[in-house]
Amino acid sequence: MSIPRKQRLQGTDGIRRETKLSHISDCKGLTPQQVFLEKSWITEQFMELYAYSCTKNLPKIKTTKNIVVGWDPRDPSGIFVNAVIKGVRKAGANALVLGVVPTPLIPLFMLHKKADCGIMVTASHNPNDQNGIKLFSPFHGMKPLPSDDLQLTQYVLRQKYSSIKSALLKGKRKNLRKQALKLFFQVTLKAENSWVDESKDFKNVVLVVDPANGSLTGIAKEIFIKVGFGNVFEVNAKLNGNVNVFSGVADLEGLNQITAGQIKNPSGFFRRHKAILKLFEVGRKYKASLRKGNMRAVGAIFDADADRFFMLEYDPFKDLLWVLSGDETAILQAQHLSTRFPRKYKGTLYINTVESDLNAATAAEKMGLKPEMTAVGDKWILLKILLKQLEQKSKHPNLSKSKRQSFMREKKKLHKTGITSIASLQRLREILGEINETEEKDATPVLAVGSEETGHNITESKFTSLDGQTVSIYSGNGLKSALNTLVATEHLNLSPKNYYAKVSRPFNLGYKGKFYVYYINQELFVQGSIAWKKVKRVLTLAAKKRNYQVAVRIFPEDPNMLYISLSGGKAGIFVRNSGTENKISLDLRGNKSDASNLEEMGQEAIKILFSTLKNYDHHFYKLELYALNQIASQTLNEKDLKIEKHSKTRLVTEMQKQRIIEMSPKGFRLTALGKWYVENYL
Repeated sequence: MSIPRKQRLQGTDGIRRETKLSHISDCKGLTPQQVFLEKSWITEQFMELYAYSCTKNLPKIKTTKNIVVGWDPRDPSGIFVNAVIKGVRKAGANALVLGVVPTPLIPLFMLHKKADCGIMVTASHNPNDQNGIKLFSPFHGMKPLPSDDLQLTQYVLRQKYSSIKSALLKGKRKNLRKQALKLFFQVTLKAENSWVDESKDFKNVVLVVDPANGSLTGIAKEIFIKVGFGNVFEVNAKLNGNVNVFSGVADLEGLNQITAGQIKNPSGFFRRHKAILKLFEVGRKYKASLRKGNMRAVGAIFDADADRFFMLEYDPFKDLLWVLSGDETAILQAQHLSTRFPRKYKGTLYINTVESDLNAATAAEKMGLKPEMTAVGDKWILLKILLKQLEQKSKHPNLSKSKRQSFMREKKKLHKTGITSIASLQRLREILGEINETEEKDATPVLAVGSEETGHNITESKFTSLDGQTVSIYSGNGLKSALNTLVATEHLNLSPKNYYAKVSRPFNLGYKGKFYVYYINQELFVQGSIAWKKVKRVLTLAAKKRNYQVAVRIFPEDPNMLYISLSGGKAGIFVRNSGTENKISLDLRGNKSDASNLEEMGQEAIKILFSTLKNYDHHFYKLELYALNQIASQTLNEKDLKIEKHSKTRLVTEMQKQRIIEMSPKGFRLTALGKWYVENYL
């Protein structure tokens, strides 16, 4: 079996697909790889094969390897996670099993135990009918880069599952959950990681915790109580597989606020979201105290595997919730570090991705930080951090001239080709050699905050290894981000009205717009393809018509993304396939004054994506057409749609995200884009 030579099975962060069991009729006669590629499904057989391949593909330095394995609770049957553990053990490695744990614990425990790899079985914020695998390398906890993914892809495609199926379990299963959770609590509660100090307490904060029925269920609440929060309510805390259902961060993306009207029956989008309902309830209950500044009502919202965090804050003056995404929380964290420790953090990096509000980087620069932009994916943030650390080390006065010159030559070469594998970064590190402990302690930090708008925030964490060394780790950690943001906001020391004004606008917010198209053939949108060129042409003409200067910017990390920079980077439009779901997004970024122009340009381009990329064989595409036919003739509530029950909620949510239907007081109706779609393609 083969796919195009440079095409990877993985997306932005590992593999993810809708799950199916291998025994169903639609999978009969197909290998696990064929089911994955041709049906876009992931089976328990593929999970076993992938884990086996990952383990076998590791560098052959020692005979028996140790692989850390954890998962989120979307697979209550255990069929998929047990397949992963079997794959690891059949490949000859020991599986260090942690059970249901947050994703950031995987690289932490891997580095702590000096294990050879970390596997997290999760589909993160994706719907609960999907699953997948995230991988972590023992080199600073990095995630695989594109060449690493490609190498693993080729290995996976060469395997015969029949041989793996009959293989014996060679490695051991070691259950280390208690040990791992103990480490997680210790590291999380460490003052230099949580930023909690004796100058502030949280007894005045009413905190609503939403673990999205996911990995932080029970864990986050316990940590918040240990920190000193006076009143903690946990909702969506059932380990029943219903991860991210009317919960978690995904439904908050793109929002700045949630109004009272959005929780009303029968048409309010958030009428079934327990965390939001609870936060309105407690906010209204304590409104008088909140207005005096004696209390706060806050929501800590996570995703299923707990590497994302959004903050919600009830505003007693406006009776609404402010939504703080990765951009807002990152700026609050950066402001806290740069004002409390100005000498330490001056000139350090503030890294965000193309998805972020362009004005966030401007705000960070005004704080004395150095903003840098990457493609989407926290792996690229970590890569920039590690590169900066190596550059810092290369300038150390004790480093020999020959090593410094060798480092600069290799770095220059990699700058031309791009760093696409962890091995190439390791070679840079090896050129410089080891550095003694006192020199490491003298090193200034390179990072203030790394941020993805979707809620992956990265700040430095430190832990003590088994041999007594202090180790820094950088990973998307929802709970750490929550603690850091709550500390940062407690230190604002503003009057109540000024406080809510600051929280609602931590920086001068720009314009962010987004269009989605789901259920698509993603391979049709790659650099140079017909669809790619057509969208580029339409957007370029539309931009020039509106007097924007146009430049296409190439990101080596994501060469298939179409990024059109407008007027020297003051605004931008980019189109990219999701690396985590079967969808494509068209994102608009600029100042508020650009909003109408960007929206009009987006409306033109999104129609091309609808007309060229839809996958007519996709099950949800067929459901979408059926639902549109029903809604086109009359407004309907979700319960009245004649759609299979287990798919209905996901379908309706994704149709709303595509802007083809909207909720009215009488039920769902077509939007203008939906009417265009129905008229032209039904």
